[in-house]
Amino acid sequence: MSNLKRYPGFLPMTIFCLILLYAPLLIVMVYSFNESASITRWGGFSLVWYRDVFFGIEAAKYKAAAWNSLIIAMSAASCATVIATCAALAMLRGGSFTGKSASFALINLPLMVPEIVTAVATLIFFSSIGFQRGLLTILVAHIVFCIPFAYLPIAARLQGIEAHYEQAAMDLYASRWRAFRLVLMPLMMPGIIAGFLLAFIISLDDFIITNFVKGAGIETLPTAIFGAVKQGIKPDIMAISTCMLMVSVLFVTASYFVNRLGNQNN
Repeated sequence: MSNLKRYPGFLPMTIFCLILLYAPLLIVMVYSFNESASITRWGGFSLVWYRDVFFGIEAAKYKAAAWNSLIIAMSAASCATVIATCAALAMLRGGSFTGKSASFALINLPLMVPEIVTAVATLIFFSSIGFQRGLLTILVAHIVFCIPFAYLPIAARLQGIEAHYEQAAMDLYASRWRAFRLVLMPLMMPGIIAGFLLAFIISLDDFIITNFVKGAGIETLPTAIFGAVKQGIKPDIMAISTCMLMVSVLFVTASYFVNRLGNQNN
């Protein structure tokens, strides 16, 4: 296989894409420490906008929104991880069964369908069954949306575990449940943790689906930020965005290293 780095223009195109992706994030981070209220003029280094986020006039609103986001993300990631683990076991250890290909496509469907389509479809579904919108509708929508993100690292980890571990345990008179609980699940744990972390951050950062299915007066941190931006971009919004970016980077990095450590120990 030829080395992509040797293709003409590969390096400049890579650099251009990286700048296009990450330069706006760096600008937001830098100006979140700007002492001036201007979002274009540098007035010196200051933490005043971070203090305003935590102790300012609108601090209570952002704290309530952040608390809602954390509760929903934790609950959605936990449920999605359990469902994704069961799905991975069925798909990779369940042998052949009717509808296996359709089940695999169904699990990965949220990854292929545009998020706006998922949001509209979810809203129509909740409206058609008379489900009152609120935190519960956000939670249900997030669980469904996060399942494939949790499934991918769990399934990847399970694929790297040979079936003879469970067979050896059952040859030593362990039941199927004990073989799973004492042998297979510890081996799967890095993938499960990575799937949970990935699902958590996907739920925490989601805006489109949340904005469609949330009830009146219910805010998560992304929707609260969007509502504040409609009134004009202020430096405190940049401070909140920087905090969310750091949390996202932390969780995605942790998910990557946990999954990589599990693969190395396999």
